[in-house]
Amino acid sequence: MVLSRAELKARLGDFARRFEELCGAVDYRASLERQSALELQMTRAGFWDDQERARRVVVELSDVKRTNDDFQALAKSLADARELAAIAVEEDDDSLLGELEPELDKVRQTLEELEIATILAGPYDKESAFLSVHAGAGGTDAADWTQILGRMYARWAEDQGYHVAVVDTVPAEEAGFRQMTLSIKGVRAYGYLKAEIGVHRLVRISPFDAKKRRHTSFAAVDVIPDAGEEIKVEIHDGDLKIDTFRAGGAGGQHVNVTDSAVRITHLPTGIVVQCQNERSQHSNRATAMKMLKARLIAIEEKKREDSHKQAYDEKGEIAWGNQIRSYVLQPYTLVKDLRSDHETGDVLGVLDGQLDPFIRAYLEWDAQRTASTAQ
Repeated sequence: MVLSRAELKARLGDFARRFEELCGAVDYRASLERQSALELQMTRAGFWDDQERARRVVVELSDVKRTNDDFQALAKSLADARELAAIAVEEDDDSLLGELEPELDKVRQTLEELEIATILAGPYDKESAFLSVHAGAGGTDAADWTQILGRMYARWAEDQGYHVAVVDTVPAEEAGFRQMTLSIKGVRAYGYLKAEIGVHRLVRISPFDAKKRRHTSFAAVDVIPDAGEEIKVEIHDGDLKIDTFRAGGAGGQHVNVTDSAVRITHLPTGIVVQCQNERSQHSNRATAMKMLKARLIAIEEKKREDSHKQAYDEKGEIAWGNQIRSYVLQPYTLVKDLRSDHETGDVLGVLDGQLDPFIRAYLEWDAQRTASTAQ
Protein backbone atom coordinates (compact mmCIF):
# COMPACT_ATOMS: atom_id res chain seq x y z
CA MET A 1 0.00 0.00 0.00
CA VAL A 2 1.42 3.39 -1.04
CA LEU A 3 1.98 5.94 1.71
CA SER A 4 -0.51 8.78 1.84
CA ARG A 5 0.90 12.30 1.77
CA ALA A 6 -0.18 12.84 5.37
CA GLU A 7 1.58 9.64 6.49
CA LEU A 8 4.70 10.62 4.55
CA LYS A 9 4.79 14.06 6.16
CA ALA A 10 4.27 12.62 9.64
CA ARG A 11 6.98 9.98 9.21
CA LEU A 12 9.56 12.40 7.84
CA GLY A 13 8.77 14.83 10.64
CA ASP A 14 9.22 12.11 13.23
CA PHE A 15 12.55 11.04 11.71
CA ALA A 16 13.81 14.63 11.62
CA ARG A 17 12.86 15.19 15.27
CA ARG A 18 14.56 11.99 16.40
CA PHE A 19 17.68 12.81 14.39
CA GLU A 20 17.95 16.24 16.05
CA GLU A 21 17.55 14.63 19.47
CA LEU A 22 20.29 12.14 18.63
CA CYS A 23 22.68 14.89 17.54
CA GLY A 24 22.08 16.66 20.83
CA ALA A 25 22.42 13.49 22.90
CA VAL A 26 25.86 12.57 21.53
CA ASP A 27 27.09 16.16 20.86
CA TYR A 28 27.79 15.39 17.22
CA ARG A 29 29.92 18.51 16.69
CA ALA A 30 32.17 17.57 19.62
CA SER A 31 32.43 14.04 18.22
CA LEU A 32 33.69 15.40 14.90
CA GLU A 33 36.25 17.53 16.73
CA ARG A 34 37.39 14.50 18.73
CA GLN A 35 37.89 12.52 15.51
CA SER A 36 40.08 15.30 14.10
CA ALA A 37 42.12 15.47 17.31
CA LEU A 38 42.72 11.70 17.34
CA GLU A 39 43.70 11.69 13.66
CA LEU A 40 46.18 14.50 14.39
CA GLN A 41 47.72 12.49 17.25
CA MET A 42 48.39 9.59 14.89
CA THR A 43 50.38 11.81 12.51
CA ARG A 44 52.80 13.04 15.18
CA ALA A 45 56.35 11.71 15.37
CA GLY A 46 56.84 8.97 17.97
CA PHE A 47 53.15 8.08 18.11
CA TRP A 48 53.91 4.35 17.92
CA ASP A 49 56.70 4.44 20.52
CA ASP A 50 54.15 3.76 23.27
CA GLN A 51 52.34 0.74 21.85
CA GLU A 52 49.65 0.53 24.55
CA ARG A 53 48.78 4.23 24.31
CA ALA A 54 48.76 4.01 20.50
CA ARG A 55 46.42 1.02 20.64
CA ARG A 56 43.94 2.91 22.84
CA VAL A 57 43.97 5.86 20.44
CA VAL A 58 43.39 3.61 17.42
CA VAL A 59 40.49 1.81 19.13
CA GLU A 60 38.87 5.10 20.20
CA LEU A 61 39.32 6.61 16.73
CA SER A 62 37.71 3.57 15.12
CA ASP A 63 34.68 3.86 17.41
CA VAL A 64 34.32 7.65 17.04
CA LYS A 65 34.72 7.47 13.26
CA ARG A 66 32.15 4.71 13.00
CA THR A 67 29.62 6.80 14.93
CA ASN A 68 30.33 9.91 12.86
CA ASP A 69 30.07 7.95 9.61
CA ASP A 70 26.70 6.58 10.74
CA PHE A 71 25.44 10.08 11.49
CA GLN A 72 26.64 11.38 8.12
CA ALA A 73 25.00 8.45 6.31
CA LEU A 74 21.76 9.03 8.21
CA ALA A 75 21.78 12.76 7.41
CA LYS A 76 22.25 11.94 3.71
CA SER A 77 19.46 9.34 3.76
CA LEU A 78 17.10 11.84 5.39
CA ALA A 79 17.99 14.51 2.81
CA ASP A 80 17.47 12.06 -0.07
CA ALA A 81 14.09 11.00 1.35
CA ARG A 82 12.95 14.62 1.73
CA GLU A 83 14.03 15.43 -1.83
CA LEU A 84 12.23 12.43 -3.29
CA ALA A 85 9.13 13.19 -1.22
CA ALA A 86 9.09 16.81 -2.43
CA ILE A 87 9.28 15.68 -6.06
CA ALA A 88 6.55 13.06 -5.55
CA VAL A 89 4.19 15.58 -3.96
CA GLU A 90 4.92 18.29 -6.51
CA GLU A 91 4.38 15.95 -9.45
CA ASP A 92 1.52 14.08 -7.74
CA ASP A 93 3.32 10.82 -8.61
CA ASP A 94 2.24 7.79 -6.56
CA SER A 95 4.98 5.64 -8.14
CA LEU A 96 7.62 7.87 -6.53
CA LEU A 97 5.85 7.54 -3.20
CA GLY A 98 6.18 3.78 -3.57
CA GLU A 99 9.93 4.15 -4.13
CA LEU A 100 10.19 5.99 -0.82
CA GLU A 101 9.23 2.93 1.24
CA PRO A 102 12.66 1.20 1.15
CA GLU A 103 14.43 4.53 1.72
CA LEU A 104 12.30 5.24 4.78
CA ASP A 105 12.89 1.72 6.11
CA LYS A 106 16.62 2.33 5.78
CA VAL A 107 16.35 5.60 7.69
CA ARG A 108 14.23 3.98 10.42
CA GLN A 109 16.67 1.09 10.88
CA THR A 110 19.71 3.39 11.12
CA LEU A 111 17.87 5.68 13.55
CA GLU A 112 17.00 2.77 15.83
CA GLU A 113 20.60 1.49 15.82
CA LEU A 114 21.97 4.92 16.72
CA GLU A 115 19.31 5.48 19.39
CA ILE A 116 20.32 2.21 21.06
CA ALA A 117 24.00 3.12 20.76
CA THR A 118 23.38 6.36 22.68
CA ILE A 119 21.79 4.36 25.51
CA LEU A 120 25.01 2.37 25.92
CA ALA A 121 26.89 4.98 27.92
CA GLY A 122 28.16 2.79 30.77
CA PRO A 123 31.91 2.63 31.50
CA TYR A 124 32.27 -0.76 29.80
CA ASP A 125 29.38 -0.71 27.33
CA LYS A 126 31.71 -0.24 24.34
CA GLU A 127 33.89 -3.21 25.26
CA SER A 128 34.05 -6.79 24.05
CA ALA A 129 32.55 -9.47 26.28
CA PHE A 130 32.90 -12.87 27.85
CA LEU A 131 29.56 -14.69 27.88
CA SER A 132 29.02 -17.82 29.98
CA VAL A 133 26.04 -20.16 30.03
CA HIS A 134 25.50 -22.42 33.06
CA ALA A 135 23.10 -25.37 33.15
CA GLY A 136 20.49 -25.26 35.91
CA ALA A 137 17.50 -27.41 36.83
CA GLY A 138 16.50 -29.93 34.20
CA GLY A 139 19.24 -32.56 34.09
CA THR A 140 20.33 -33.60 30.61
CA ASP A 141 17.79 -31.24 29.03
CA ALA A 142 19.40 -28.31 30.87
CA ALA A 143 22.84 -29.30 29.62
CA ASP A 144 21.50 -29.51 26.08
CA TRP A 145 19.75 -26.16 26.57
CA THR A 146 23.10 -24.67 27.62
CA GLN A 147 24.63 -25.79 24.33
CA ILE A 148 21.65 -24.44 22.34
CA LEU A 149 21.98 -21.03 24.03
CA GLY A 150 25.72 -20.98 23.36
CA ARG A 151 25.05 -21.57 19.68
CA MET A 152 22.33 -18.87 19.68
CA TYR A 153 24.72 -16.24 21.01
CA ALA A 154 27.49 -17.32 18.65
CA ARG A 155 25.14 -16.95 15.67
CA TRP A 156 23.97 -13.53 16.88
CA ALA A 157 27.56 -12.36 17.33
CA GLU A 158 28.58 -13.60 13.88
CA ASP A 159 25.64 -11.70 12.35
CA GLN A 160 26.96 -8.53 14.05
CA GLY A 161 30.37 -9.05 12.49
CA TYR A 162 31.96 -9.88 15.86
CA HIS A 163 34.75 -12.41 16.34
CA VAL A 164 33.57 -15.40 18.40
CA ALA A 165 35.68 -18.06 20.09
CA VAL A 166 34.88 -20.79 22.61
CA VAL A 167 37.07 -20.14 25.65
CA ASP A 168 36.00 -23.02 27.87
CA THR A 169 33.48 -25.87 28.06
CA VAL A 170 32.52 -28.32 30.78
CA PRO A 171 30.83 -31.29 29.05
CA ALA A 172 27.84 -32.94 30.70
CA GLU A 173 27.61 -36.68 31.28
CA GLU A 174 25.18 -37.55 28.45
CA ALA A 175 24.82 -34.53 26.14
CA GLY A 176 25.47 -30.80 26.03
CA PHE A 177 27.47 -28.80 28.54
CA ARG A 178 27.29 -27.97 32.22
CA GLN A 179 29.04 -24.72 31.35
CA MET A 180 30.12 -22.95 28.15
CA THR A 181 32.09 -19.68 27.86
CA LEU A 182 32.45 -17.58 24.71
CA SER A 183 34.78 -14.69 23.94
CA ILE A 184 32.92 -12.16 21.78
CA LYS A 185 35.14 -9.38 20.45
CA GLY A 186 33.64 -6.27 18.91
CA VAL A 187 32.55 -2.72 19.73
CA ARG A 188 29.60 -2.64 22.19
CA ALA A 189 29.40 -6.44 22.52
CA TYR A 190 29.12 -6.08 26.31
CA GLY A 191 26.67 -3.20 26.07
CA TYR A 192 24.29 -5.27 23.98
CA LEU A 193 24.77 -8.64 25.67
CA LYS A 194 24.27 -7.38 29.22
CA ALA A 195 20.58 -7.51 28.26
CA GLU A 196 20.91 -11.32 28.36
CA ILE A 197 22.11 -11.66 31.96
CA GLY A 198 19.69 -13.89 33.85
CA VAL A 199 17.93 -17.24 33.85
CA HIS A 200 16.48 -18.54 30.57
CA ARG A 201 13.67 -21.13 30.60
CA LEU A 202 12.95 -23.70 27.88
CA VAL A 203 9.73 -25.72 27.50
CA ARG A 204 9.73 -28.50 24.88
CA ILE A 205 9.17 -32.18 24.20
CA SER A 206 12.38 -33.67 25.55
CA PRO A 207 14.51 -35.50 22.95
CA PHE A 208 15.95 -37.47 25.88
CA ASP A 209 12.59 -38.78 27.15
CA ALA A 210 11.56 -42.07 25.57
CA LYS A 211 7.93 -41.26 26.43
CA LYS A 212 8.14 -37.92 24.60
CA ARG A 213 6.89 -35.89 27.54
CA ARG A 214 7.13 -32.13 27.87
CA HIS A 215 10.06 -30.96 30.00
CA THR A 216 11.08 -27.59 31.43
CA SER A 217 14.78 -26.78 31.77
CA PHE A 218 16.81 -23.77 32.83
CA ALA A 219 20.17 -22.18 32.12
CA ALA A 220 21.74 -18.97 33.43
CA VAL A 221 23.60 -16.48 31.25
CA ASP A 222 26.37 -14.32 32.69
CA VAL A 223 28.14 -11.55 30.76
CA ILE A 224 31.25 -9.62 31.81
CA PRO A 225 33.20 -6.95 29.90
CA ASP A 226 36.48 -7.76 28.19
CA ALA A 227 38.31 -4.44 28.42
CA GLY A 228 41.70 -6.00 27.64
CA GLU A 229 44.71 -4.48 29.32
CA GLU A 230 42.68 -1.43 30.34
CA ILE A 231 41.15 -3.39 33.23
CA LYS A 232 43.10 -2.23 36.27
CA VAL A 233 42.50 -4.45 39.30
CA GLU A 234 44.93 -5.15 42.10
CA ILE A 235 45.23 -8.90 42.59
CA HIS A 236 47.75 -10.38 45.02
CA ASP A 237 49.50 -13.61 44.08
CA GLY A 238 48.69 -15.03 47.50
CA ASP A 239 44.97 -14.67 46.73
CA LEU A 240 45.19 -17.01 43.76
CA LYS A 241 45.08 -20.79 43.50
CA ILE A 242 46.24 -21.81 40.01
CA ASP A 243 45.74 -25.35 38.71
CA THR A 244 46.68 -26.86 35.37
CA PHE A 245 44.92 -29.86 33.94
CA ARG A 246 44.75 -31.93 30.81
CA ALA A 247 42.60 -30.73 27.91
CA GLY A 248 41.94 -32.53 24.65
CA GLY A 249 42.17 -30.68 21.37
CA ALA A 250 39.97 -30.94 18.29
CA GLY A 251 39.93 -34.20 16.40
CA GLY A 252 39.04 -36.75 19.03
CA GLN A 253 39.17 -37.54 22.71
CA HIS A 254 42.85 -38.53 22.76
CA VAL A 255 44.19 -36.17 20.10
CA ASN A 256 46.49 -33.28 21.08
CA VAL A 257 46.04 -33.87 24.82
CA THR A 258 48.22 -31.48 26.86
CA ASP A 259 48.51 -30.03 30.35
CA SER A 260 47.83 -26.54 29.02
CA ALA A 261 44.39 -25.89 30.51
CA VAL A 262 44.37 -23.41 33.41
CA ARG A 263 41.95 -22.94 36.29
CA ILE A 264 42.32 -19.92 38.60
CA THR A 265 40.49 -19.59 41.91
CA HIS A 266 40.34 -16.17 43.57
CA LEU A 267 40.35 -17.19 47.24
CA PRO A 268 38.84 -14.02 48.81
CA THR A 269 35.73 -14.13 46.60
CA GLY A 270 35.60 -17.80 45.59
CA ILE A 271 35.43 -16.84 41.89
CA VAL A 272 36.68 -19.61 39.61
CA VAL A 273 37.65 -19.04 35.98
CA GLN A 274 39.26 -21.39 33.55
CA CYS A 275 40.45 -21.50 29.96
CA GLN A 276 41.47 -24.53 27.92
CA ASN A 277 41.02 -23.57 24.28
CA GLU A 278 44.07 -21.37 23.69
CA ARG A 279 47.18 -22.88 22.12
CA SER A 280 49.49 -22.68 25.12
CA GLN A 281 49.37 -22.70 28.90
CA HIS A 282 50.66 -19.11 28.88
CA SER A 283 47.79 -17.98 26.61
CA ASN A 284 45.22 -19.89 28.67
CA ARG A 285 46.52 -18.28 31.87
CA ALA A 286 46.45 -14.80 30.31
CA THR A 287 42.85 -15.25 29.15
CA ALA A 288 41.78 -16.68 32.52
CA MET A 289 43.35 -13.72 34.34
CA LYS A 290 41.56 -11.32 32.02
CA MET A 291 38.26 -13.06 32.83
CA LEU A 292 38.99 -12.91 36.56
CA LYS A 293 39.74 -9.18 36.43
CA ALA A 294 36.57 -8.59 34.45
CA ARG A 295 34.50 -10.55 36.99
CA LEU A 296 35.92 -8.54 39.88
CA ILE A 297 35.20 -5.28 38.05
CA ALA A 298 31.65 -6.47 37.22
CA ILE A 299 30.98 -7.30 40.88
CA GLU A 300 32.03 -3.82 41.97
CA GLU A 301 29.94 -2.21 39.24
CA LYS A 302 26.88 -4.23 40.20
CA LYS A 303 27.28 -3.27 43.84
CA ARG A 304 27.00 0.38 42.81
CA GLU A 305 24.11 -0.01 40.41
CA ASP A 306 20.63 -0.97 41.59
CA SER A 307 19.79 -2.20 38.11
CA HIS A 308 22.57 -4.76 38.37
CA LYS A 309 22.02 -6.01 41.90
CA GLN A 310 21.38 -9.50 40.60
CA ALA A 311 24.91 -10.56 39.70
CA TYR A 312 25.27 -14.16 38.57
CA ASP A 313 26.15 -15.53 41.97
CA GLU A 314 23.18 -13.62 43.47
CA LYS A 315 20.53 -14.72 40.99
CA GLY A 316 19.37 -17.47 43.25
CA GLU A 317 18.53 -20.93 42.04
CA ILE A 318 18.59 -21.44 38.29
CA ALA A 319 15.03 -22.70 38.28
CA TRP A 320 11.36 -21.66 38.56
CA GLY A 321 10.59 -18.10 39.58
CA ASN A 322 13.92 -16.57 38.53
CA GLN A 323 13.74 -16.57 34.73
CA ILE A 324 14.01 -13.39 32.65
CA ARG A 325 12.87 -15.02 29.42
CA SER A 326 10.85 -18.08 28.42
CA TYR A 327 11.22 -20.08 25.20
CA VAL A 328 8.20 -22.30 24.64
CA LEU A 329 8.16 -24.92 21.87
CA GLN A 330 5.22 -26.98 23.21
CA PRO A 331 2.18 -26.81 23.34
CA TYR A 332 2.56 -23.52 21.40
CA THR A 333 5.53 -21.49 20.15
CA LEU A 334 6.46 -18.29 21.97
CA VAL A 335 9.53 -16.44 23.22
CA LYS A 336 8.69 -13.81 25.84
CA ASP A 337 10.95 -11.53 27.85
CA LEU A 338 9.43 -11.09 31.30
CA ARG A 339 11.08 -7.69 31.85
CA SER A 340 10.27 -5.76 28.67
CA ASP A 341 7.24 -7.93 27.72
CA HIS A 342 8.61 -8.20 24.18
CA GLU A 343 7.54 -11.47 22.54
CA THR A 344 7.51 -13.37 19.25
CA GLY A 345 6.19 -16.68 17.94
CA ASP A 346 9.33 -17.24 15.84
CA VAL A 347 11.16 -19.38 18.40
CA LEU A 348 13.41 -21.05 15.84
CA GLY A 349 14.43 -17.67 14.43
CA VAL A 350 15.41 -16.46 17.90
CA LEU A 351 17.38 -19.64 18.60
CA ASP A 352 19.15 -19.05 15.30
CA GLY A 353 20.45 -15.72 16.59
CA GLN A 354 17.68 -13.22 15.82
CA LEU A 355 18.03 -11.46 19.18
CA ASP A 356 18.14 -7.80 18.16
CA PRO A 357 14.45 -7.05 18.90
CA PHE A 358 14.80 -8.51 22.41
CA ILE A 359 18.05 -6.68 23.11
CA ARG A 360 16.59 -3.39 21.84
CA ALA A 361 13.39 -3.83 23.86
CA TYR A 362 15.35 -4.56 27.05
CA LEU A 363 17.71 -1.59 26.62
CA GLU A 364 14.80 0.78 26.01
CA TRP A 365 12.92 -0.67 29.00
CA ASP A 366 16.01 -0.37 31.21
CA ALA A 367 16.64 3.22 30.09
CA GLN A 368 13.05 4.20 30.90
CA ARG A 369 13.24 2.47 34.27
CA THR A 370 16.52 4.20 35.11
CA ALA A 371 15.13 7.59 34.07
CA SER A 372 11.98 7.16 36.16
CA THR A 373 14.03 6.08 39.17
CA ALA A 374 16.25 9.15 38.86
CA GLN A 375 13.26 11.54 38.89
